[in-house]
Amino acid sequence: MKQLLALVLIISLYSCTDDVPKNIKLSGAVFGTSYNIQYYSADDVNYQKQFDSLFTVVNQSLSTYIPDSDISKLNRNEITKIDSHFENVFKASKIIYRQTEGVFDPTIGNVVNAWNFGSEKNKFLTDSSTINNLMKFVGFNRVGLVDHHIKKSEESYLEFNAIAKGYGIDVIANFLESKGIENYLVDIGGDLRTSGVNIESKKGWAVGIDDPNFDGEQSYSKVITLKNEGMATSGTYRKFKTDENGNRYAHIINTKTGYPTKTNILSVSVIAPNCMLADGYATAFQAMGIDKVTWFLNTHPELKVYFIYEDENKFLKTLSLNGFP
Repeated sequence: MKQLLALVLIISLYSCTDDVPKNIKLSGAVFGTSYNIQYYSADDVNYQKQFDSLFTVVNQSLSTYIPDSDISKLNRNEITKIDSHFENVFKASKIIYRQTEGVFDPTIGNVVNAWNFGSEKNKFLTDSSTINNLMKFVGFNRVGLVDHHIKKSEESYLEFNAIAKGYGIDVIANFLESKGIENYLVDIGGDLRTSGVNIESKKGWAVGIDDPNFDGEQSYSKVITLKNEGMATSGTYRKFKTDENGNRYAHIINTKTGYPTKTNILSVSVIAPNCMLADGYATAFQAMGIDKVTWFLNTHPELKVYFIYEDENKFLKTLSLNGFP
């Protein structure tokens, strides 16, 4: 009897050891940056091939950097029918467009190209007449989706680069959840989505917010803990133009004027229920400015925001809104 109990105990101990989830860490290149994905799997399954396949599908649908992608063909008026990835991003973009009263507008893409901030460099002359002409075709309200087909004028140009990375992160997160993975972190270029906890620390996932370093170095002065949320950061300290008076203009284009946004905001981080929304709103909030965002958040408790900005004396300041940790 004692031998039987000892055997059961040994089997139980081995079973418990086998059931301990393993921390799988995968990385690679995607969307012009890199990804780092961690997840805990009791089966020790490596999903890298599936991740890369999903990234390829999303890129083929939404990347203006790929000449034969669906969005590139659509912008050349070669197709109108879109896939489910395109449709998901289109619908989310419509929501953000309406909520921000047009500050977020995917039809600004050709104006972005005119300022050489987009995927097509030197496509246009950057002068006032060119900008004014391109602005005639800006307005997401004039682009529709009917039975999986995009309805737009031939001159309209769509670009979802301000939200597609966040969507790609959500695609990976949704895939992991479909496999029964409950604890994970998906990070692409500093934007991320988390679920559950880091089992090793038994806490939510600790993530850093980049300092606004103009020299390209990466450092963190703020580390927060995320659990079951998405976060994206939009920064102006790497892509900007400076005029003869030293004024810095962001790569975020004002959708009302067609000109780069003059701003003292260096970065804005947004926490949202998913990364696609966080990504889109982070871009919009750069252009809106702190006062308008503060007012906007009164009716959007699902969004948490963190600003890093310069005051009138060029000193760095920070501001947390809506309970940003």
